[in-house]
Amino acid sequence: MLNTRRPRRNRKSEAIRAMVEETRVTTDDLIFPLFLVDGTNKKIEVASMPGIYRLSTDLMLKEIEECLKLGIRSFDVFPAVEDQYKDKVASKSYDSNFFYLKALREIKKQFPEACIMTDVAMDPYSSDGHDGYVKDGKILNDETLEILGKMALAQAETGIDILGPSDMMDGRVGYLRNLLDKNGFAEVSIMSYTAKYASGFYNPFRDALDSAPKFGDKKTYQMNPANRTEALIEAELDTEEGADFLMVKPALAYLDIIRLLKDNSALPVTAYNVSGEYSMVKAAALKGWLDGDRVMKETLLSIKRAGADIILTYFAKEFAQTLK
Repeated sequence: MLNTRRPRRNRKSEAIRAMVEETRVTTDDLIFPLFLVDGTNKKIEVASMPGIYRLSTDLMLKEIEECLKLGIRSFDVFPAVEDQYKDKVASKSYDSNFFYLKALREIKKQFPEACIMTDVAMDPYSSDGHDGYVKDGKILNDETLEILGKMALAQAETGIDILGPSDMMDGRVGYLRNLLDKNGFAEVSIMSYTAKYASGFYNPFRDALDSAPKFGDKKTYQMNPANRTEALIEAELDTEEGADFLMVKPALAYLDIIRLLKDNSALPVTAYNVSGEYSMVKAAALKGWLDGDRVMKETLLSIKRAGADIILTYFAKEFAQTLK
C-alpha cells in the first residue's frame, strides 16, 4: 500500500510553494557595504570584486539614492585611505576635516532616512595595517581602546546610526558603550563583530581598502576557525558590555556559528557575507560555471535559514534589482 503522505503535493505549483515557504529574504534584511574614496567623480572598480566600486562622495550619494529607491535602506561605509594619510595611531580616523567624516555628515544630511553604519578598527588608517596599535611587533589591547574611542566619537558626531567595532580587542564594546553614553550618544547602536574569524575569505576587501597587514597576521585577535564554543564566550561578553547586535564573519563557512548564536542569544544576529564569498560566486558566474543570480539568492537564503536576522552583503543591490 502506498503511503498517503506525499510531500510533493506542497511543491506542485509556484503558488503552493510560495504559500509554504519557510524562509524569505527581503531588502529589509540587508546592509550594503560601500567603499568611499577622496575626490570627486571617482568610480574605481575593485579588480577582485566585479561590480563593486570605490566611489567618491558625490557618486556615493547617487548610489545611495538609487539603492533607496530599490528598497535598500541600510549601508556600511568603509574608507579607502591613501598611504600618505596613514600612521601608527590612525590619527585621520578622528580628524573631523578628513574626507571620510565629512562624507558621513553629508550622507546623513542628504538621506536622514537611511541607516548608516561605520566600521571601528584601525586597519584602514594604520601604517601597520593591523586592527590595533602595534608596539615591538605586538598588538596592544588597552592602548588600542583609547584610539578606537576617539574614532567612535568622531563617527558618532557625524550622525551615523550604528557603530561596528571589528577590531576584536577585548573589552572594546563596553569601553565604547560607556564613552558614547557619557558624551551624549546613547542612541548610537553597536553592532559588534562578535565572532570574527581569522579567515582566508577577506582578501578582496583588503584589496579594496589597501589594508592588508604589513607584517604577520591577525591570529592573535581574530578567532581560530577551528573554534565554536569560543563564539559563545565572545557573545556573552559583548551582550554584557552593551552590544545591540551580534555579528558572525564570514557567513558561509560559519553557518553553524550563526545558528549557535541565534539559539543562545536574544539579540539580533548579523552575518557578514564577505568579499571572498562574493568574489567566488562572481568569478564562477563570469566563467559560465554557475548561474550567478540563482546562486546569489540561494547564498542569501542559506544565511537567513541558518538564523541570521540581518545580512551584510555585497549582493544587496543586485538582489534588490532582481525583485524589481
